[in-house]
Parts: sequence; structure tokens; C-alpha cells
Amino acid sequence: MIRVLSAALCVAILGACAHGTAGTRSTISAAEDTPLDFTGEVYPSRYQAVAAAPVLISGATVLVGDGTRLEAADVLLENGRIAAVGHGLAVPADATHVDGRGKWVTPGIIDVHSHLGVYPSPGTQSHSDGNEMTSPVTAQVWAEHSVWPQDPGFAAALAGGVTTLQILPGSANLVGGRGVTLKNVPAVDVQGMKFPDAPYGLKMACGENPKRVYGQRGGPATRMGNVAGYRAAFIEAQEYARRRGGKEPGKRDLKLDTLAGALSGEVLVHIHCYRADEIAVMMDLAKEFEFEIAAFHHGVEAYKLADRLAAEGTCAALWADWWGFKMEAFDGIQENVAIVDRPANSCAIVHSDSAEGIQRLNQESAKVIANARRAGIEIAPERAIRWLTENAARSLGVLEQTGTLEAGKMADVVLWNGNPFSVYALAEQVWIDGALMHDRADPARQPVSDFRLGQDSVQGGVR
Repeated sequence: MIRVLSAALCVAILGACAHGTAGTRSTISAAEDTPLDFTGEVYPSRYQAVAAAPVLISGATVLVGDGTRLEAADVLLENGRIAAVGHGLAVPADATHVDGRGKWVTPGIIDVHSHLGVYPSPGTQSHSDGNEMTSPVTAQVWAEHSVWPQDPGFAAALAGGVTTLQILPGSANLVGGRGVTLKNVPAVDVQGMKFPDAPYGLKMACGENPKRVYGQRGGPATRMGNVAGYRAAFIEAQEYARRRGGKEPGKRDLKLDTLAGALSGEVLVHIHCYRADEIAVMMDLAKEFEFEIAAFHHGVEAYKLADRLAAEGTCAALWADWWGFKMEAFDGIQENVAIVDRPANSCAIVHSDSAEGIQRLNQESAKVIANARRAGIEIAPERAIRWLTENAARSLGVLEQTGTLEAGKMADVVLWNGNPFSVYALAEQVWIDGALMHDRADPARQPVSDFRLGQDSVQGGVR
């Protein structure tokens, strides 16, 4: 249960691991025009937006999230949606007015690579639920079945402007399981956080991690063994899909449901992959089995393939400057995101993979801007914000619902005290579906979980 200090509202530090939109390809069907459904209606979202009166944020610098910047502009939130953005808006009489003069407004930040809830704080072994290290391919496990909604990291991320996040399994396995996209709201169970109608993700991992975990446990022990493992798994999934589409479908298999869903486009593929040569191999693997890759995650050598990634419409979710902590991360450069961002149709994303980093993704992006400037590349704030909003939403298959401040989309909005890419930037207020979920100036609008309240009470002498 979640308690909060307002009537209106109520450590993922393990290194891990991923453009496409949901359902863009379906080559597997029971009949010519009848695609099979490998995701089903089980464990549906029970998310309910908090009811809220209309809100007008006026006179702010607005980064729409699609590359557009408006000065002294207004943003109107109504019925949980963006009603309008611009100047001289018609405002309902019951609207709450927020003075945005001297401040900046952006869409809510989206982190496409988080382990909050599956590696929660405190980081004890009993809380370590992100890696099912029992087989190289564990596509049958779902991250949402490990998410602990009381993780204090969710509230800390909200204070940093994060309104949506994808929770992924870890990167020990070739195929780690399904990820889940959440709205960053307090809830009793994960289904109360689950982003409505967001497609599932499939977490895969290249390189050193599967080798290290399984090299002495029957394999794979090499990179060629990794690729053989992926191929065998997808061949099995193809055969399974054909059986399911036939007259005698046979026994249902949870692992193959997920893999077949990836082949059909119902489940979006996110791949933890560092080296350029391995990224290229995985793109060729996708061609062999005719599936799309939503995003490569981490990709410290993605800059070497920036043109190919853009040409194939594949996103790259990257750190600002992490590098060198293992051999496959050795050839990273600080201009990585900026170079991936340069080609037409590029889809660069800044992600966290960290319970700490998720609290300051705006500042991680600011580091990219500074490093690019030193290399002679100027990146305007209105472009950089796309790394955290539009591009991120695109990779998760939810761009029609969130990621930009366009009329009709979810009113996921952050009001900053200034330029969000300043070292002094703070998220003053955060709305999710038009409801004020965090207010830096009001402790009653700062969600606190039962776990955190209990710890604070014990430390304060109340037992």
C-alpha cells in the first residue's frame, strides 16, 4: 500500500542491458488477414488518472518536444490531456493558473531503461529480482512480476521530472524476458502503474554479460555462441507460431509466446549491446528473422554506425559519457549521442540504467550538449529535449499518447525553474495526465511510500 501526504495523491544500480512502433510488422498469422495474438489480455493495466481541474501555465519558454521552441507561451491542460499550446489561449473559468514567466516547460521525461522496482532500494539480495539466471533464454519471465511499487526510487525519479519509464529485466541472459512501461505514479500494485495499452518490450543482451554468466554453466561461452543461441530461439519461435496458427496448435509455451510476439511486432525488441560489430550482427539477425529492433541500449560504439541506425529507423538509447568499465565499453566517446543524433531520421535517446542517473537525466543530456560544443557541434535545447521525450516515446511505441506537448496527448508536463539543461535546473512541478503529482515547494505534493514512511518513523524514534 502507498500512503502520501496529500489527499489528492497519495536501487537499480546494477548495470544492465534496447524505433519502431507497436505492431508495425506481423508476418505470422493463422489466416491470411488474421494475425495471431501472442500477448493476450492477461495482467491488464488498472491505471486510473487522478482527476484534476484545468491548469494554465502561462508565459513560459516551451519546448514542445518535437524540435519546436516557443517563447512567452501558454500550455493548457484539461481533462488529463494537452488542450492547447500557444498564445492567447481560451481558458476555462475554473482553471488553476501557474505563472511560468522566466521558467521553462517540457513534456514529462521518459526513461526507456530502468530497473526501479526490480532492483529497488535498499539494494539487498532479497530485493534482487531483475535477472532470472536459470537459462540463457528466459523470455517467459515478465519484469512486471518483480516490480515493487514501494521502491523509493520512483518518487526520486518523479522529482527529476520522470513521468514514464520502461522497467526491464537485467542483462545476464541472451533473452532476459519482457519489459513493462509504467506511469510514474504511486500505486498499491504494478498494474496500477502500467501505462495503458503500451506494448511490451523484449530484453535481449549481447556480448560479455551472457558469456560471463553462462561460460562455465554449459554456454554460451563465446560471442558466436551467443548468436547461435539467438538463432535457435527464434527458429523455435517460428515453428511454434506456425503450430499455433494451424489446426493443432498444441500446448501453449510462455517463452515462445514472447519470442513469437517479437517476430510479429506485438512485442518491441530492446537490445543491450555495446560494440559496433555486435550491433551490426544483431541488425543482420533482425533481417534474417524479419523483426524490428526498437532500440539498442548502451551502445557506446553506436557513433560508428550512426548513418546505418538512422537509415534503418532504429533508435539508440545511450549514456552521456559512461565508458571503460569493461572491455566492450572501452571505445566509448563523449560525443556518442551527438553523433548518433546528427543524421536525418535519427533517433538518439539518453537513458539512465541507474537509480541515481534517472533523477538527473536532464543534466546527463546537458553533458552531451557541452561535449558536443567542444567538438564544434551546437545542439539547441529544443533538439536535445527530444532525447528524453519524443524519441524515447517512439522507441516504446507510445508516441501517439505522450512524448510531445501536442493537443490530445497525455498531459505529462514538467515546469522547470529555468533552462532544463542548466546545472542549476530543478523540476518545480510535475503533472501526470493533468494532475499535479510533484511540487518541490509543497511537501504534501511529494509522494512517499509506506516503506519510506516506516523507515523515517523508526529513525525518528517512533516504533
